[in-house]
Amino acid sequence: MVGYDPNSENRNNSKVEVAVAGSASGFVTRALISPLDVIKIRFQLQVEHLSSRDPHAKYHGILHAARQILKEEGLTAFWKGHIPAQILSMGYGAVQFVTFERLTELVHRTKPYGISDFSVHFVCGGLSACAATLSLQPVDVLRTRFAAQGEPKIYRNLRHGMKMMYKTEGLLAFYKGLPPTIIAIFPYAGFQFSFYKMLKQAYEWAMPGDRKKNANIKNLLCGSGAGVISKTLTYPLDLFKKRLQVGGFEEARATFGQVRKYESFLDCARKILQEEGAQGFFKGLTPSLLKAAMSTGLIFFLYEMFCNLFNCKKTSDNQKTGQSWRMGNFTFLKIFSSPLDAVM
Repeated sequence: MVGYDPNSENRNNSKVEVAVAGSASGFVTRALISPLDVIKIRFQLQVEHLSSRDPHAKYHGILHAARQILKEEGLTAFWKGHIPAQILSMGYGAVQFVTFERLTELVHRTKPYGISDFSVHFVCGGLSACAATLSLQPVDVLRTRFAAQGEPKIYRNLRHGMKMMYKTEGLLAFYKGLPPTIIAIFPYAGFQFSFYKMLKQAYEWAMPGDRKKNANIKNLLCGSGAGVISKTLTYPLDLFKKRLQVGGFEEARATFGQVRKYESFLDCARKILQEEGAQGFFKGLTPSLLKAAMSTGLIFFLYEMFCNLFNCKKTSDNQKTGQSWRMGNFTFLKIFSSPLDAVM
């Protein structure tokens, strides 16, 4: 169901249905994985080592971070920035899947080879993610800042955050971290879509009799695998993006330890390497992989499920329409054949 396939029995979803399915899958996934996302962002922004051996380190690991956040900020802290995050997820899902479906259809109609080709899904997935990113980058910056801030809060709510950013940093503040975001999102999303397709094909090859019986489990497992592979290959770029997005927001991070200012993407990479070592490029990788496995698996699983639901509803409506048409014709023929029967 992901990507245009002329051989599919269910390849008849409209643009609106694709957008709704993408938004709904993003909404549900975001609500479930938000705690991991908050912990991941905190790890990415911590300059000190993620270890109890560093006396200045705010967080030492996932469980320690969860306990600290719960103790100091309360349970709701795991959903900090949830409103902009939901706007981001729903809008991103809609734009990405609609664009991906149309791009794969366009490629299929103009190219002689099949749409299942790894490179086609990679390029179309990357381009669709870039389109979604450009559309929603301001919301992503706000989401990151809400998740990053401690207590007392600098931004009270979404409206206040937007007003403060514009007033103190200008319009370009909403696009901080855009270059590394675009650089990171193209291969990440490309790998997601291409590995998802490849893993599904491998699954069906390994279990040929299981194609339709456990389709939901297959979608979930293949999506999770694609998420883990994609995130591992592109993780440092995501870390650079987060560091740049909180530039000018240092006051809100005073209680979390050291803060750094970066002039550019390359300056960020250079300073991290000098001060934190090569392992600094992978801070927060563990919660990020857990999040990637859950989020990508759920996104593809839910997207295909919602598309199937739309198709089932269409099929049911068509069957009812067909039954009504047949019953109407039967009644029509019965009425007009009755006089003839009487004559005969």
